[in-house]
Amino acid sequence: MSVLSDATIRELIAAQTITIDPWQEANLQPASVDLRLGDSFRVFHNHRVACIDLHNPPANLTEEVLIAEGDAFVIHPGEFALGRTLEYVALPDDIVARIEGKSSLGRLGLIVHATAGFCDPGFEGTLTLELNNLTRVPILLYPGVPIAQLSFMALDRPAQRPYGSPGLGSHYQGQRAATESRYGSRPQRSDQLESEANLDPGPTAREERDGD
Repeated sequence: MSVLSDATIRELIAAQTITIDPWQEANLQPASVDLRLGDSFRVFHNHRVACIDLHNPPANLTEEVLIAEGDAFVIHPGEFALGRTLEYVALPDDIVARIEGKSSLGRLGLIVHATAGFCDPGFEGTLTLELNNLTRVPILLYPGVPIAQLSFMALDRPAQRPYGSPGLGSHYQGQRAATESRYGSRPQRSDQLESEANLDPGPTAREERDGD
């Protein structure tokens, strides 16, 4: 995969092949686009659960916080919170993207993504940021400030099942707010559902399924 240059990004934006809304030409970098911080955050309420069990992920572990224009979101030392980009991004079936933190912010101790740096072909929505303050002092985050950068890579051919395809488990397609984890809620693939539908589950299993 080759990384797209500023000229190619500009052409794809103009052709509406890639969507970045709102678009500002000043945010275009040599091989990436700067993204700004949105106003939606999710904070964790650790007192609600004793632990996070990946076999049974907890629900309602986070709460959305909306920050008014001119106000700041305070992320305290060692704290983890979710945010989102101001820009809404949409990718075609033959381009993937990678979101990275800005080096100037990393040198201040702010991490903007722990693991979720990859955007699949076909994805659209705002990008959820995994914010972590590694310093010993609070950091004030203002909506609208540059927070990350997005680079693009071309696939050798369009994806056969791009993000958002039926049965793929595209939990975050179309998201517009900071979105909490939906780990464990991945739906079964359509071929698995069809295979199970052709099996006679027996009286007991059939009764249980009807009661779901």
